Amino acid sequence: MVANPGAEISGADGGPVRHIPVLLPEVLAALEPASGKVILDGTFGAGGYTSAILDAGADVIALDRDPTAIAAGQSLVAARGGHLTLIHSRFSELDRHAPAEGLDGVVLDIGVSSMQIDEAERGFSFQKSGPLDMRMSAEGVSAADVVNRAKVGDLIRIFGFLGEEKQAGRIARAIEKKRASEPFRTTRDLAGLIEIVTPRKAKDKIHPATRVFQALRIFVNDELGELAQALFAAERALKPGGRLVVVTFHSLEDRIVKKFFTERSGKASGSRHLPMVQGTPATFEPVGKGIVAASEAEADANPRARSAKLRAGIRTNVPAPKADMSIFDLPDLASLDRIGG
Repeated sequence: MVANPGAEISGADGGPVRHIPVLLPEVLAALEPASGKVILDGTFGAGGYTSAILDAGADVIALDRDPTAIAAGQSLVAARGGHLTLIHSRFSELDRHAPAEGLDGVVLDIGVSSMQIDEAERGFSFQKSGPLDMRMSAEGVSAADVVNRAKVGDLIRIFGFLGEEKQAGRIARAIEKKRASEPFRTTRDLAGLIEIVTPRKAKDKIHPATRVFQALRIFVNDELGELAQALFAAERALKPGGRLVVVTFHSLEDRIVKKFFTERSGKASGSRHLPMVQGTPATFEPVGKGIVAASEAEADANPRARSAKLRAGIRTNVPAPKADMSIFDLPDLASLDRIGG
């Protein structure tokens, strides 16, 4: 996100994107699906990864927090003759849906679905006028609630950290002024104000509202917290030898995944000025040499793949330690419950 802000906001500007599974050959190589294995796809979406895993012979338990995706996937469930179980659930709760003997693999594709972006009524895109919503699960606090109720200081932190928006203060104060006379209801209400406050310059590669919309989407859906909890859940659910494969699309997500695998690899910590500190027993061993990115050919064919990063690990037989969210250094942002009233 820092090096190329536009590229790492997958679909945030709302352009129609045909759903294409990103890094599919690389995901399958890291996951190693095969007959007799049970793989959990924590982000079913349009079923791209799930279909490929089923084609490789494995059984799949697929989750999605979006009820629309669950409804759309029923035809695939029917076509796969009992080899696919599709469940409406957050992936942070994936261990609740794992068999008692454990999973052979977990795959997570972190990012908003192109199907959600293309539906104006979901409010993810400022290119399409619709209600300012952005809720993946269609319940809870909406983006409109946040924009209309959050304190200015909270908005600044949300836009600044989750969107890395340099004009967060100016935009937040403009929102406060406008909502005093009329609340924000639609995506165009918010995008229009941002266009006035921070007009687009000729050199800008992305729309001025892109980062704010990304920040609101991540905040409303607690995407970073969900990802962190999903990594712990996968650690608990995988059997020894099971594989965890995660595809991210911007630096905030990748940072969390990188910290998790670093922490769980049992590497010693310390500095070159101090004695080495013995690391904790490893619960994961790395797959390959680390990060995997899309090829130039895939990036040209599928723009969504340009910022994709894949990290993977193999579960050891070391028991899962306590889930400690402090390892991720997540920001202290406003409470969704407090904003929701």
